Amino acid sequence: MQLHFTKDVLPDSVSTDFQNLNKFNEQQFLRLVEILFQFLLEPKETERFMLQLSEFAGEHGMSAGPLRNLMKSVLLVPQGALKKSLTAEQIKEDLESLGVNEDKAAHFSQQWGEHYAALTRLAVGQTLMVNQLVDMEWKFGVTVGTSEVQKVGNIFLQLKLVIRKGNSTENLYMELTLPQFYNFLHEMERAKASMECFS
Repeated sequence: MQLHFTKDVLPDSVSTDFQNLNKFNEQQFLRLVEILFQFLLEPKETERFMLQLSEFAGEHGMSAGPLRNLMKSVLLVPQGALKKSLTAEQIKEDLESLGVNEDKAAHFSQQWGEHYAALTRLAVGQTLMVNQLVDMEWKFGVTVGTSEVQKVGNIFLQLKLVIRKGNSTENLYMELTLPQFYNFLHEMERAKASMECFS
């Protein structure tokens, strides 16, 4: 089976998940697609996405776990389609190849067409924002002499961050007061906790 969104051979479980989409009635399918595209447009809202899936499962008398797995499979299509800049027609062909009936494939591809511009802007923004921290050096210091009496004895921190931008690295220098450093440390701990939550 030749698909547009991926060159990989999909596991049988993924193909089965797509065929299971046909078991949803029209109203249920429309709601699932709405939840999916809402998540694609706000990818940081993972908790809300999981909650909406659990609520949907509860309302329709199904288990939340299998529904989440099904949606993970369905997410492969828009994620692959974004990387390859697929058209709505190509998405429709892929879904039909995976066993989704024509009406459902048409609705999904129509939603893709409507949200495509926003999704690509989001993807480009995320790509541009990613700069990998390669190394960090730091030094604490104390102000011993200055023309301002209040600043004598102040503690400061000098940071040198080495950031990878594409194929090259760039040095970034910062000087922080002690309160700024504690604020920076707090933000880094929050970022670490968020990353651990998603892994």
